[in-house]
Amino acid sequence: MNTFLFNRPRERAVLIGLCSPPEVTRTQIEEYLEELAFLADTAGADVFATVIQERKLPDHASYIGSGKVDELAGIVRDEAIDIVIVDDDLSPVQARNLEKAFECKVIDRTGLILQIFAIRAKSARAKMQVELAQLEYMLPRLSGQWTHLSKQKGGIGTKGPGETQIETDRRLVRNRIASLKRKLRAVSLQHDTQTRGRRSVPGVALVGYTNAGKSTLMNALCPEAEAFAENRLFATLDTKTRRLELKINKLVLLSDTVGFIRKLPHDLVESFKSTLDEVLQADFLLHVIDVSHPGFAEQMQVVRQTLKEIGVEHDNIIDVFNKIDALPDSGFLRELRVNYPDAVFVSAARGINLSALKDAIGDHLAQEFRERSIRTHVSNYKLIGYLYDHAEVIEKHYLDEEILLTFRVHKNSLKHIEALIKASQNTADATSDF
Repeated sequence: MNTFLFNRPRERAVLIGLCSPPEVTRTQIEEYLEELAFLADTAGADVFATVIQERKLPDHASYIGSGKVDELAGIVRDEAIDIVIVDDDLSPVQARNLEKAFECKVIDRTGLILQIFAIRAKSARAKMQVELAQLEYMLPRLSGQWTHLSKQKGGIGTKGPGETQIETDRRLVRNRIASLKRKLRAVSLQHDTQTRGRRSVPGVALVGYTNAGKSTLMNALCPEAEAFAENRLFATLDTKTRRLELKINKLVLLSDTVGFIRKLPHDLVESFKSTLDEVLQADFLLHVIDVSHPGFAEQMQVVRQTLKEIGVEHDNIIDVFNKIDALPDSGFLRELRVNYPDAVFVSAARGINLSALKDAIGDHLAQEFRERSIRTHVSNYKLIGYLYDHAEVIEKHYLDEEILLTFRVHKNSLKHIEALIKASQNTADATSDF
């Protein structure tokens, strides 16, 4: 199915944006429509024209007003436009009226993003998450011409007298939504079981606006990651996790996550919450920022707001300004360093300043390390070996048949070490009693 979507003939599209100064300026709308054009290109459409309509509020029936609709209808007809894409969410009434007037497909920003996610989804989990978001988006927009998702099931009593086609369709969709939610809960439970052992190792999640270069950065830091990276929006949907070794016995699990975007559909955020658990469980985040983008400051705000929406309340975040090689003005970079003194400035594509980023991760990680001392018998190979493999042994002193070790370890590993110490003490006590 996805191969078909990529290979199908490209459609001709017209983009529509609504400008309502002074709240939303024409310059802002032009930037938003540039992003919408990038989304359209990712989905497989060539943009023929962009239209900006200035209105204080959207028209409740046609979004842009009847006069503009009539003007655009002529362009759509004369230029054989296949699809009209609106930068805001349309109500079912607005979408239906525009489709009737233009006699072509009309979708809003949310519908376009969902289409891209459907194309990009590779794993069974991602496909289920996208389908769930699509169904929840479509449910209030169902019409009598809805194509059935599946054959009706059930027997006596499943369809009441006088039930209309639209009611049947809605019931089928709701049943499918409930089924997908059950399956996703089961998949999430299985994923938690599989990753439980990782939690002793500190986790770092890459977050950022879509196309900021997260996957490229992950490939640069962990060459074996082979994360999919290209100049397309939402190139990554499935979380990929790899080991990043900083120093001896100092490592982190680095996770690449789905990118964020302005007006990220709420249904999509809800559906992908299980994937975004990697972000919630991470010890700290690397916020990757495309510093070459003219609207990077607004993109930073979008990411921060989205993190807040999914439940990230801590401030353990390192800002990583990426693509510094694409900046034409070195003075601008100097200004950024002054304004963001704790940030790291890199080029993932060219490998610039990656050692400084690793040092910053190590310094941040050091705050989570704890220093402890233990005294145990020299024959306690299991405990001593574990400490040398998973901690930084600072000092050791031999006291007859015992050894005193002073070590530094991440707080996530302390619980396991304390369990090993307790087990060895119990063994020693039992041997003594015998």
